[in-house]
Amino acid sequence: MIRAGQAGSMPAQIALRGIYVPLITPFGPDGEIAESALADLARQMIDSGVAGLVALGTTGEATALSTDEKRRVIDVCARACEERGAQLMIGAGSSDTRASVTALAGLSAWPQVNAALVPVPAYTRPSEAGVLAHFTALASASPVPIVAYHIPYRTARPLSAATLRALAQVPGVVGVKYATGAVDAEAIDLLGDPPPGFAFLAGDDLVVSPLLALGAAGGILASAHLATSEFVGLHAAWESGDVRRARALGGVLAALSAAEFAEPNPAVIKGVLHAQHRIPTPDPRLPLLRADPGSVAAVLPRLAAAQTA
Repeated sequence: MIRAGQAGSMPAQIALRGIYVPLITPFGPDGEIAESALADLARQMIDSGVAGLVALGTTGEATALSTDEKRRVIDVCARACEERGAQLMIGAGSSDTRASVTALAGLSAWPQVNAALVPVPAYTRPSEAGVLAHFTALASASPVPIVAYHIPYRTARPLSAATLRALAQVPGVVGVKYATGAVDAEAIDLLGDPPPGFAFLAGDDLVVSPLLALGAAGGILASAHLATSEFVGLHAAWESGDVRRARALGGVLAALSAAEFAEPNPAVIKGVLHAQHRIPTPDPRLPLLRADPGSVAAVLPRLAAAQTA
């Protein structure tokens, strides 16, 4: 459950369940944020049935945005979520605990923000006890609940199931975006006996279907920019026990996801959205490059297969 409100308060309970889209940040020919295109994408995702949006995540190229640009992205997404009654998470935090506290405090400017998606500290490689202490410090000071972003192939810090269970006991840490690249022993441990009130959200698009089958609450999926309603349908099928439908969708959506991640994210997704005339350019910011046209073209038949599955 998400507990939204000011730090130190007893805020209302909001369920954290379903498909969330970590929005790209579209850029215009001048290299500036294309706010109109971003607003349109946000509305399209919500209207296709997603539970909420994630702004300023890896897919949104947050590390390439200025402080002012980040504020503008949050403004756009906050308006869309408020208009349509969707949840909003914001990517925040870094390997510096003190700077992360400051970044999280700034989220109090947007009452529409339900949670912060905070990565496990990268590069410094703290011990698992240090990771737990980091999140405990952040949660005690944050104006919004925290979803821990566990992605060891980026952070170089694997976490045991025991540490993840300890994180689930920290007041204010309400879930995990689980992106280890596999359905591994830790995932099976957590989903076999899920901590109460702690949402397990799949973060690796290719394995979202088996994780949903095991009981994951949902997923934060870059691939869901495309075939959005089908990803929503995949979650609904597993929730309702429609195994035949879930298996059929899971297979074609995994193939689509693999094509979307053929180059560093979000290059291919941006290429497809541009080809669909939904964003003004296919450009990410350096050091990322435009996707090769062949990578973009390879997505299209897989997208068509997903939409007719």
